[in-house]
Amino acid sequence: MRKLSYSLAINEALHQMMEADPSVFLIGQGVKSPWYVGNTATGLLQKFGSDRVIDTPVSENAVTGAAVGASLVGMRPIIVHPRMDFMLYAMDPIINEAANWCYMFGGESSVPVVIWGIINRGGEQAAQHSQALHAVFAHIPGLKVVMPSTPYDAKGLMVAAIQDENPVVYIDDRWLYPVEEDVPEEIYSVPIGKGMIRREGRDVTIATISYMVMESMKASKELEKEGIDAEVIDLRSVKPLDEALLVGSVSKTGRLVIADGGWKTCGIAAEISARVSEKVFEHLKAPILRITLPDAPAPASRVLESVYYPNSKEILNAVKNVMGFKGGSNGV
Repeated sequence: MRKLSYSLAINEALHQMMEADPSVFLIGQGVKSPWYVGNTATGLLQKFGSDRVIDTPVSENAVTGAAVGASLVGMRPIIVHPRMDFMLYAMDPIINEAANWCYMFGGESSVPVVIWGIINRGGEQAAQHSQALHAVFAHIPGLKVVMPSTPYDAKGLMVAAIQDENPVVYIDDRWLYPVEEDVPEEIYSVPIGKGMIRREGRDVTIATISYMVMESMKASKELEKEGIDAEVIDLRSVKPLDEALLVGSVSKTGRLVIADGGWKTCGIAAEISARVSEKVFEHLKAPILRITLPDAPAPASRVLESVYYPNSKEILNAVKNVMGFKGGSNGV
């Protein structure tokens, strides 16, 4: 064990998997320029050469299609989109081809491709460079979608995604790249579809994902000072969701706040809310509250960004609201 940043944990996963399996290769924009993909590709070109670390022109559809095609003939490509906004140009190979291939061929053929999108929030990057689109891809049958929040999970989920026989959309948030923690040196995987409890509590469940895990943990520490014991669940995967973990936690606490870095309408927070309501409505002591982005494009002003992006204070206030709820037949 030694401390690694989130970005270097991904880098280590790529190094180790490319060493272990010659069919693994990295392709995408900026992979020969370490700063462009946040140091996640540092040293890969020098070690593995341009045949396995392929820096491409700006043509997301063509490059993603090439990666999907390579996976069909025995390779294990990792296609990186340094700004996941522009993964939208590659919807045809991702959705019409990669997601459907195994089903259309009766399980006789698989598409072991990792489609890696990086969320770039803040920095006055505005509407076309700041989007968290995980709910879009989670909607599609045949795709798995993972979103790590820690260096340990960043490495373990990247390994699991590369090893998976079917397409995995791996989404990380650049705001997490400086975060450090102890990470094992050996190769290990984190199971896709399994969340974990980051903090145990008895009063309220905070279900969250990716960068919002950090904000939720900050909120839980402040809530503890006020005598509120919050349980924080890091889902780690949004497709498949760890429904059993969610249901078990809410059955215990009776209250749920969902913190998601995506938009509210038809988002992951809405999906979580629906599933919990379907499974354990009778255990709810208060309405479920969602902390999300507003249904508006990202602003290009630092002042407006400070209001646009949700944070620990909003989570804290939402928890206080559900703790103080007194109305209705399901009330405290």
